[in-house]
Amino acid sequence: MTKSSRYSLGALALVVVVLLASWHWVRAHLQAVAVLKTLSHEPIPLPVRAVTASNVLTQDVAIPTASGALRGRLYSPAGVSHAPGMVIVHGVHHLGMNEPRLELFASAMASCGLQVLTPELPAIADYRIGPESVSAIGESARWFAQQTGDKVSVLGLSFSGGLALLAAEQPAYAAEMKMVFAVGSQANMQRVARYYRTGQDLRPDGSVQILAAHEYGPLVMEYEHMEDFVPTADRLALSSVLKEHLYEDSAGEQKALQTLTPAQRRIATQLLKTADARTVTLLAANETKHAREMDAVSPDRNLQAVRVPVFLLHGEADNVIPSAETLWLAQGLRPQVLEGALVSPLISHVEMGKSPGAGDEWRLVDFIARMMRQAEQ
Repeated sequence: MTKSSRYSLGALALVVVVLLASWHWVRAHLQAVAVLKTLSHEPIPLPVRAVTASNVLTQDVAIPTASGALRGRLYSPAGVSHAPGMVIVHGVHHLGMNEPRLELFASAMASCGLQVLTPELPAIADYRIGPESVSAIGESARWFAQQTGDKVSVLGLSFSGGLALLAAEQPAYAAEMKMVFAVGSQANMQRVARYYRTGQDLRPDGSVQILAAHEYGPLVMEYEHMEDFVPTADRLALSSVLKEHLYEDSAGEQKALQTLTPAQRRIATQLLKTADARTVTLLAANETKHAREMDAVSPDRNLQAVRVPVFLLHGEADNVIPSAETLWLAQGLRPQVLEGALVSPLISHVEMGKSPGAGDEWRLVDFIARMMRQAEQ
């Protein structure tokens, strides 16, 4: 063999080694593109399809917990054995595990080689954000870890991301967790409640994020504590109106409104105007009255207890839970635990928005790819 031939073989061998070493990185980034394209309802480019499963199998399951069985759904990539597990927890929505965006997301993640469990949290599906959902998340992770024979990742959307961090603060649950990925989540519930009244949220650096709050947040607070907003005799009738409004059922809302007395209708109109001065006053009183309950769903109280890797993602213009909350979470976590925090203009609350530039697209793709590599380890 000539000297030049040996050099050529050596160069080829080096190229092969580099390609093999970088393949996991490349694959994760292609999978991230596939997930984001799916969530944006855009076609997946042909080269990217090579790293995703062509078929995802679903199966409804029952998750045993100390408080009774939870409904859940399992998404599995066809033909993949021993797939790493991920628990994806829905946000505050009455459809729970059947919420279309959640189903799309879970299926997209499963197509990338993960086995995904979506438990249904009854309290969260009924617009109640309480500590009972922390144990539901923790016990779901524990059960799924037993089923897969390994630790599982936990991805929480919206308020469920903060509750997932609260579960990770408990050693018994953290022992079954590979990582936590919180998307659009709260650090401190009282601060979020204050934002609903003022449209302002303080950042860790002392600056103030100013953004008009979406009606959804304060309406959830009204619905959860109707006793603080309406007379006892009117509670049932007005709860029905608020419920249909939150469910985005216009016909149902109109039907519920027709059953109200003129006085009840005036109250309903006021409650639905979340920026109304009287409503804001009631929200302030509600915030003070339930301060202790809000502390119980605020992960920033004990973030130093989290020992599992954490990824934090937030939409820059999120007006349900402001992005300043992710900055507080990032500050409160131990540096060796925080794998990354990204506030992106490409997403709103927990869904995709429009892209302002290629740089932002790359940062989001790279962030998702890093998370996916962590989940697959």
